[in-house]
Amino acid sequence: MKDLAGKHIVLGLTGGIACYKSAELCRLLIKAGATVQVVMTAAAEQFITLVTMQALSQRPVATSQWDAREANNMAHINLSREADACMIAPCSADFVAKLAQGRADELLSLMCLARPADSVPLLIAPAMNREMWSHPATQRNLAQVAADGAVVLGVGTGEQACGETGDGRMLEPQELLDELIAFFQPKVLAGQHVLVTAGPTYEAIDPVRGITNLSSGKMGFAIARAAREAGATVTLVVGPVSLPTPRGVQRVDVRSASNMLAAVTEKAPVASIFIATAAVADWRPAQASEQKIKKDSTSATPELSFVENPDILVALAQSPRGQSGELFCVGFAAESHDLLANAQAKRLRKGVPLLVGNIGPATFGQDDNALLLVDELGARELSRDSKLALARKLIADIAVRIRARG
Repeated sequence: MKDLAGKHIVLGLTGGIACYKSAELCRLLIKAGATVQVVMTAAAEQFITLVTMQALSQRPVATSQWDAREANNMAHINLSREADACMIAPCSADFVAKLAQGRADELLSLMCLARPADSVPLLIAPAMNREMWSHPATQRNLAQVAADGAVVLGVGTGEQACGETGDGRMLEPQELLDELIAFFQPKVLAGQHVLVTAGPTYEAIDPVRGITNLSSGKMGFAIARAAREAGATVTLVVGPVSLPTPRGVQRVDVRSASNMLAAVTEKAPVASIFIATAAVADWRPAQASEQKIKKDSTSATPELSFVENPDILVALAQSPRGQSGELFCVGFAAESHDLLANAQAKRLRKGVPLLVGNIGPATFGQDDNALLLVDELGARELSRDSKLALARKLIADIAVRIRARG
């Protein structure tokens, strides 16, 4: 997906070992469709070469406010006026202090100060030693920079180049790309709290065997990411999958349908939207063996009896908050045939205002999907696309319904 198509990004590099990550970030920005103009401080040049960043950005790197190549000798004006956003990655403690104080003694800080703040956003990705990060002066400067309108991104935790471990690492290139993409997405769910379930559930037969399904969780994870991009607070309750957690999303891992119901029930009181994407097992073994069921020449074929699992969607949709409309509930139906008829019947059976249908065997484990949105007025198809693109369309649709309900 070319999420940044048509966007021109000024990528600023300040002094720090994390400059090595900026090379990959530049590559990812261009892959996402953006054009990139790199601006580097003299300190940044000690960590990565101009040649590297020029090759990756396909543009000469800007380093000096006195660059004679600029016809009007105003690089700080020209660079900022051309940009859709400026991202400083890495942003050192020293440069944070410069921004907080409004200093402008070289090209990058001069450009940040001269940019039209109402139309050219500034995003900074701090990178420094853990002691520098936690120092009161740094935290005070970051608070001032944020108060002045910049978007201060978080930092990572882990091993640092100095050999110490803690907060202060620059976020990874993919995380920074996701943050920038999210920044440009319309905030149609600002102020909402979205609760999403994703993935399969696993119902134990014995300690080493169980019953599950082919759901990968990818659709639910895409919906969680799209909801967060739209400005919502997002909680993702997920069955046994190994997908990375979307940036900025709170994740709760569960195993069985009963586990998922307990987690959802705990989180539901603060949610305003519930999207039940998980492929929850309808039944579970009535009694799970405490020991592995062995096979030998004398043992009989084991027989399993089943009991019905709780219906998580019904539990929330039929709750007082669900009935009053305070909690807007959206169901998912993974069918193998007769999608429209089955989705319509399921919507009525579950008692939800919106039911999203798809053909399970055609989407499980895939990166794309096709959706059918079913409500009391009929059905609307979202044609096959990437799951993230569909998730964004679904979130936009839900936002319209939320506004219409007042």
